[in-house]
Amino acid sequence: MSHPQPPKPAKLVIGFFLKEKGLGIRVVKTLTDKYGAVDLASSWFPFNFTSYYYDEMGTPLFRRLVAFKQLIHQASLADIKLFTNNLENEHSIDGKRMVNIDPGYLLHERFVLATGKNFSHRIHIGKGIYADLTLIYTKGGFEPLPWTYPDYASENIMTFLKQVRKKYMVDLSFIKSDRENIK
Repeated sequence: MSHPQPPKPAKLVIGFFLKEKGLGIRVVKTLTDKYGAVDLASSWFPFNFTSYYYDEMGTPLFRRLVAFKQLIHQASLADIKLFTNNLENEHSIDGKRMVNIDPGYLLHERFVLATGKNFSHRIHIGKGIYADLTLIYTKGGFEPLPWTYPDYASENIMTFLKQVRKKYMVDLSFIKSDRENIK
């Protein structure tokens, strides 16, 4: 028989893409005001895996990911997604988003993104938000799944997430004695 176990705290990772990198600075400032200091940030890289967003956001688009120092409770992901949806709306012009924000969390064995869209592989986590198992960590690296978005399956993102995972493992070793440091 299995016994309920409390979930481990998670590393908050938020990815976003946009046309104007200057807006990215303002977005990160708002996110750090809400979730604390950034631990690691990826470099900017082209978002050219799909043209789906070009009509709404323009082109060229650039992607960046940031990981936060403060660990989070996994159950807070729905609220974080609702916050980032509101942030997207604040930066919309005439109903068109200027930034697309993808919050998620990283654990030692997986990377999960939040979405408002249901699908067969997504699990409802409350408030109309679903958890998307995006990548799994196995055999020393992240592995995409059949439904993983192509940009999250890219070498750029998986390399960055490996760095975040290393830092997360260090963070876990420090919190064993101090559970108060989790939001």
